Amino acid sequence: MATNFKILRLSFETYIRMKNINLLFIFFAIVLVSCNGNDPNQQYVYEVNPYYSYGFAEFYGSYYKDFGIDNNVISLSLYSDTLKRTEEGDWYGQYLYLEDIFVAPNDTLLPLGTYTISDSNEPYTIPPGVLDTIDNEVYTLGATISYYEKNSSRSTLKLIKEGTISIEKVGLKYYILCNLTTNDNKELKGTFLNTLIQTDESLQTGGTPIHKSRSKKLEIPFGNL
Repeated sequence: MATNFKILRLSFETYIRMKNINLLFIFFAIVLVSCNGNDPNQQYVYEVNPYYSYGFAEFYGSYYKDFGIDNNVISLSLYSDTLKRTEEGDWYGQYLYLEDIFVAPNDTLLPLGTYTISDSNEPYTIPPGVLDTIDNEVYTLGATISYYEKNSSRSTLKLIKEGTISIEKVGLKYYILCNLTTNDNKELKGTFLNTLIQTDESLQTGGTPIHKSRSKKLEIPFGNL
């Protein structure tokens, strides 16, 4: 399964880059319209309690050691079971991305417990979602949720500003329960119960704290897994 995972992942890199630009554009458009008091999506309801059927975690080690942070970081990606591919080659569904889950220096696998959205960089915390500009390009950092809708005009990305996720194990499977709030004050729940692929990416990054080198915001799943 790991081999298929890598092959399918590489085949979607071009699609991901295109969708990254499109969703960020839609995100900014929604923010601007909302500031004018006329939100075109106010009657549109996104799925607030999805079941995530597939996911993986990536270990990056002490990624921010040069900034005086000794804690390790792990990134978690979860994909909804509704994720489907259209005949045109597009996707629709949900993608939850939790970047820089801080864990203790001796942890390499995703530890069980409750994690809080916080910018403290302490173990069992996840930074809130923010927008940042790196080399004149806009990137999302921290916790985000991407909605790929059948009507592409409804597709968008939202930053996650607060909440918790709890992680337990049921046999060999991970049980993840989300209780989150997006930047537009919408509730986002969701559950995951499945095996969780975990990989070590720490040797590939070399400890260099440049988000662009490992930015995977808006990445989508690799087939109907």
